[in-house]
Amino acid sequence: MTSTPPPSSPSAAPVVAGLLLAAGGGRRLGGRPKALLEHRGRLLADHAVRTLREGGCGPVHVVLGAAADEVRARAGLSGCTVTVNPEWTEGMGSSLRAGLGALTGTEADAVLVLLVDQPGIGAKAVARVRSACRSRTSLAAASYEGERGHPVLFGADLWADIAAGAVGDQGARAYLRAHRDAITLVECSDVAQAFDIDTAEDLSHLE
Repeated sequence: MTSTPPPSSPSAAPVVAGLLLAAGGGRRLGGRPKALLEHRGRLLADHAVRTLREGGCGPVHVVLGAAADEVRARAGLSGCTVTVNPEWTEGMGSSLRAGLGALTGTEADAVLVLLVDQPGIGAKAVARVRSACRSRTSLAAASYEGERGHPVLFGADLWADIAAGAVGDQGARAYLRAHRDAITLVECSDVAQAFDIDTAEDLSHLE
């Protein structure tokens, strides 16, 4: 039986882990796994791990799926805890469940979730959202001109409920909608761009 670690003492800064969801197969990109796309001379997986670390998150967990062996071989994931989601084709929800499952029982008081296909979100946005963590019940998200987006932060006491509702490509959207009044929105439009790399047209965002 896994025991839950005690909450951090009031005087200690919360431990905020980073969780990178990088399992997507890029169906609308002709089957090109998103983690292996390049941006500014780095794989998107490398770029995102660096963003989490520079934004103050640690430890960093990564969920892989499509082309997991190739991503492991090519990406700089040293020091990360890597979980391979065998059900990645079911959508983002399964990867979120896998990541939260890997973090359950660790010392983390909260997790900040970043998507691998949003390279316009950098360390400054991550740090801002991370700073909204106050306890194991914290719930926060970046906002862009008032609209909720990524990254998102979940206190550890919320993980079981979030995982229970994470199905298909919904991820945590249903949970966030149901608890919108509890979300601390952190404006990030001045330091980040929340575009996704989903289609061939979106590849123009990569440099």
